[in-house]
Amino acid sequence: MFSLTSATLIGLEAIPVVIETDIAFGLGAFHIVGLPDAAIKESRERIRASIKNAGLPFPRTRITVNLAPADIKKQGPFFDLPIAISLLLAQGIIPPSSIEKTVIIGELGLNGDVRAVPGALAAASMAKKIGAIAIFIPQENAAEAACIQGVAVFPIPSLKALVSHLSGEKLIPSFLFQEMPEEIISWTTDLSDIKGQHHAKRGLEIAAAGAHNVLLKGPPGTGKTLLARSLPSFLPQLSQEEAIESTTIASVAGLLPSHTGLLKTRPFRSPHHSASAIALVGGGAWPRPGEVSLAHRGVLFLDELPEFSRQALEHLRQPLEDGYVTIARASSSVRFPSRFLLIAAMNPCPCGFADDPKRLCQCSPNARERYARKLSGPLLDRFDLVIHVPNLESKILLDEQGGEPSEQVRRRVCRARKRQQNRFLSLPLVTNADIPPSKFKEFCQIDDEGKALLAKALETQHLSARGFARVQKVARTIADLDDSQTILTSHIAEALQYRTIA
Repeated sequence: MFSLTSATLIGLEAIPVVIETDIAFGLGAFHIVGLPDAAIKESRERIRASIKNAGLPFPRTRITVNLAPADIKKQGPFFDLPIAISLLLAQGIIPPSSIEKTVIIGELGLNGDVRAVPGALAAASMAKKIGAIAIFIPQENAAEAACIQGVAVFPIPSLKALVSHLSGEKLIPSFLFQEMPEEIISWTTDLSDIKGQHHAKRGLEIAAAGAHNVLLKGPPGTGKTLLARSLPSFLPQLSQEEAIESTTIASVAGLLPSHTGLLKTRPFRSPHHSASAIALVGGGAWPRPGEVSLAHRGVLFLDELPEFSRQALEHLRQPLEDGYVTIARASSSVRFPSRFLLIAAMNPCPCGFADDPKRLCQCSPNARERYARKLSGPLLDRFDLVIHVPNLESKILLDEQGGEPSEQVRRRVCRARKRQQNRFLSLPLVTNADIPPSKFKEFCQIDDEGKALLAKALETQHLSARGFARVQKVARTIADLDDSQTILTSHIAEALQYRTIA
């Protein structure tokens, strides 16, 4: 019996799987045991054809392959290549010493080519944790796996090439990690393309600087969607730690393009309003990340917010508060990170013209009430900034002079984020939106006049405890944009004007 190490995915983590292969006398049979899913069971025919087409011998006896540990369900095409290698190892074609302290993953084509698999970055991270010195991986996944330092990554184009490497006939050079320079991206939507709406642009700048949730509300055609889609153009690029988190999620979900290393730009997800609760927060028989996790450290944009099902929207409340989603099953539970900036857009009523002085609203009071009830109070309370986007006057629309470009706003946002990084240097916090209540006294120091204004707002605006905390976080971000160590009265006043829901 011969064995080697591969991996399987559980949530966003890869766990080691030992592949044990036994070739015994008897009628020709090929069995795979150890709780394999349908894709693994079908791999028997792919493995048989790929070994044959690579010009290598396939045993015509009784074959038993065990995937250990046997009590964990295995899924996906990770095991095609390692099972094929284990069969060749059992026949003496490959020396056992060549696979010591190594991990092998990869899907096989019928012609012996090695195809990409999801979760390669997680597999490389696992290989480092268990003390492996090398990982053999499809060449399309090599760039992402090489981001994990301390493990040699060998890009494998085909089964025959890997056999030649392990036999010492023709060695494959390891893939060298290359630090990607800061990308210069030409965004399709720039702030300078949007006429007027200075109040909304200022609100989005605050949201980008502190990762605060935003609700854009106004009549149709005022530029709410355009404003939301311009947000990525002035967000800072991902840090190294954030890039590994985002790349791992994209890789596990199978959304990472081939030959791609670490992602540098923040994700921007915009699901359709017909999306189910599972599509938004994740789940399924084999738990997979949902939109809230795919938007981790980036932006989740929900256009036409009231058109989403109330059930789906209520599922957002916990990840918005905690920054993660826990998918519980009878056998185990999986946690997906979901620290994202939520931006949503909505009309004030079904026809959209309730707040428009130039158009007559044709909705009945009952229709407006039903429309408003689609969004619960607890969900609305989780928006840090509520921005009203009105219709523009004709002279503003006809003005040919462009507004402030996104690049200028981005520089201010990056400076504010830098102040936050210096403030949270010894803490697992990234932005002001992450500040816990226990750190308000340390990080959100307010002057006396600002405290008086905040106390008055608690009575007049009927702020909840959550709303009170979020006003302080937004004010902290406004102070960072002004390079102020202390939160001043003007910062509190500006933060309070964004708390009006009606």
